[in-house]
Amino acid sequence: MTKIGANQDFLEFAYQLYHTMQANEINLVYEGVVTQEITKTFTALTEKNMAKNEETSQVQRKVFNVMVECLQNISKHADTMGDEEEEERRGIVLVSHGEQCYNVITGNVIKAERRPGLEASLNKINSLDKEGLSALYKQQILGGKISEKGGAGLGFIDIAKKSGNKIDYQFKELNDDFCFFIIITTISRN
Repeated sequence: MTKIGANQDFLEFAYQLYHTMQANEINLVYEGVVTQEITKTFTALTEKNMAKNEETSQVQRKVFNVMVECLQNISKHADTMGDEEEEERRGIVLVSHGEQCYNVITGNVIKAERRPGLEASLNKINSLDKEGLSALYKQQILGGKISEKGGAGLGFIDIAKKSGNKIDYQFKELNDDFCFFIIITTISRN
């Protein structure tokens, strides 16, 4: 393919991406390394966008808190497919909104062996009501074991509590050893 043809293909892709983002009301898209600085930048951009849309402070706080937890999940718990243990943790982040809700969507690579534990945790969290989530949160604080990556299992509980909704998730198999873990969190606007 000629350089002009390749540029045309990319321009068409860029236009289709723009069109898809507009149609799905996607305000933010990022793929790459998730760091503390990236988290600060994204939350500031999202807050500014919500303030411009005159979103209530309660909804802004919920979206902000869910976003921080989801981004921390990537920065602390994403696995890498490379040989180097020190390879940076990458992920994808999308924030969209519609008439009735915001969606915070994140995805990252995890080792396939972690899938059953994550599914069990998320299914348990999704089976609980507000009071059950509060009780589980307290139980984890008092007796939760700290994982090798420094977590006590509070992130997903906190996401469910703050959003007030179930956490939707999927695993896309990449190969025998790794899968792509996607979390979709919905925050109601009313």
